[in-house]
Amino acid sequence: MSEFTSAPDVHRVNVKNVTRVTLFTLLGFTDNFDLQVYLFLLFLTIYVFTLVGNLGLVLLVMVDSRLHNPMYYFLSVLSFLDACYSSVVTPKMLVNFLVENKDISFIGCVTQMLLFVTFGTTECFLLAAMAYDRYVAIYNPLTYSVSMSPRVYVPLITASYIGGILHATIHTVAMFSLSFCASNKIQHVFCDIPPLLAISCSDTHINQLLLFYCVGSIEIITILIVHISYGFILLTILKINSVEGRRKVFSTCGSHLTGVSIYHGTILFMYVRPNSSYAFDHDMIVSIFYTIVIPMLNPIIYSLRNKDVKEAMKKLFERSWCKNRVRI
Repeated sequence: MSEFTSAPDVHRVNVKNVTRVTLFTLLGFTDNFDLQVYLFLLFLTIYVFTLVGNLGLVLLVMVDSRLHNPMYYFLSVLSFLDACYSSVVTPKMLVNFLVENKDISFIGCVTQMLLFVTFGTTECFLLAAMAYDRYVAIYNPLTYSVSMSPRVYVPLITASYIGGILHATIHTVAMFSLSFCASNKIQHVFCDIPPLLAISCSDTHINQLLLFYCVGSIEIITILIVHISYGFILLTILKINSVEGRRKVFSTCGSHLTGVSIYHGTILFMYVRPNSSYAFDHDMIVSIFYTIVIPMLNPIIYSLRNKDVKEAMKKLFERSWCKNRVRI
């Protein structure tokens, strides 16, 4: 752990008689306006797809009775999380692409970080709960509705949110207990933990340890749950004689495992490593990927390959088309 104590000397600046910052400046990707316009259009398109895909899935689960089972309740909660997760970061980033003043208030930065970490951590726990749900459904499908009743899945979803809020509160309180007096310029598009630590003039050693151990522990626990669940699922699949049955299970679980791997891979890369290895230009791209791109991909990964979801979408479109025909 010696790497965590080798933070730059700027973290240990004497903060007496120094005015603390009341706002931060998000430097973003580039100062080139033409490139910023291009990035604005790109990320606006991604954001629209994210909201339409995720909130559309939430609506679909609400209105179609065939999707009223725990698997789709989990998916709808995940979609809601992804819409919120992206909305914490993207609107402010889009505005900053088109304006010269890229400032964010101290309270705004606190709020953004609190919500960002809350939704991100909640998603980690929720993905683990979804893996357990798939294990219960595949291991003994006849008792699935009983084993995964509202008395089971509602506490799992609630516990995911509570875990996310507690984890976010720890990091937010620890972060904004530090002094920010050397600089207020954040080399990022939002108030993420590593770039904020980089501009603090306090000793950030405790914060680095919190980041490493808290995120590391959450990742170990949730990934372990996913691996154990899918280990049992694999054993169950091998016992299935039907080729069609195996294909269906592999299709459902493969998409979930793909989403889990991409999400956890980027989280581990960003937060569970020594402070000395941070390179903010590269890290900004990675963080954009898991906060903006992955929420757009999740409806495709989890839902559009799903036969029930496709049929529900078809039914909804047909119903809407028929209503429009009647009005005409």
